[in-house]
Amino acid sequence: MRGLAREQERPVVVERARGGDGELVLRRCGEHHEIISNGVFLMDTRDGRSERLLVRAAVADLDPPARVLVGGLGVGFSLAEAVTLPQVAAVTVVEKEPAVIAWHRTHLRHCSAGALEDPRVRVHCADLLEWLTPSPGREPEAAGGEAVGGVFDAVCLDIDNGPDWTVTASNARLYGAAGLDLVAARMSRRGVLAVWSAAAAPAFEELLRGRFADVRVRRVPVPRGEPDVIYLARGPREASATGA
Repeated sequence: MRGLAREQERPVVVERARGGDGELVLRRCGEHHEIISNGVFLMDTRDGRSERLLVRAAVADLDPPARVLVGGLGVGFSLAEAVTLPQVAAVTVVEKEPAVIAWHRTHLRHCSAGALEDPRVRVHCADLLEWLTPSPGREPEAAGGEAVGGVFDAVCLDIDNGPDWTVTASNARLYGAAGLDLVAARMSRRGVLAVWSAAAAPAFEELLRGRFADVRVRRVPVPRGEPDVIYLARGPREASATGA
């Protein structure tokens, strides 16, 4: 798990909320906050280096204007980084939990640096897989500065704890062949996919290498445990025939 509590302060519950997959709890521990999903530690605000790198590495080689999709708002470090980058013209955030979005207007506002109020940012409260899946009668998002035709130059995924460590079972589909097909369909020709993981995920890396022409791995040391890992992929190959 990312950023396991390392301080001696006793956590204090700030707010409880009913989420789509059970109870979400926002706790404060000293100067930091933690999000707990169904009693399982999910994320905290103690570091954030790898979450910031997720976006920074994805757009590093892109000329402006870059259109960015952030899957998973979390504690907001990736979004906060995105709005500081000069290449970024528009950011679309897809977060399934209304409570998490609400907390970024109150308790977690400092973590995302008030980025929800940035005119370049659009936030959708939706499951990312459902949001990516085409449906009859729904036009690709294009209004209000979002990616024209629903296509993005950088897709940054920080859903759950990564491909091999999902707290919510349904999130695992995002990291399978069918999920990658949906993501690739929303990438521009110069598009970059960046995926955050709490640890190395060899099977997922192999899947990426079969689906994309160029895959790179960045490891980010953390104070305790295995390094966080950022997977960067470019050049989607032909879509999976099986969709498994």
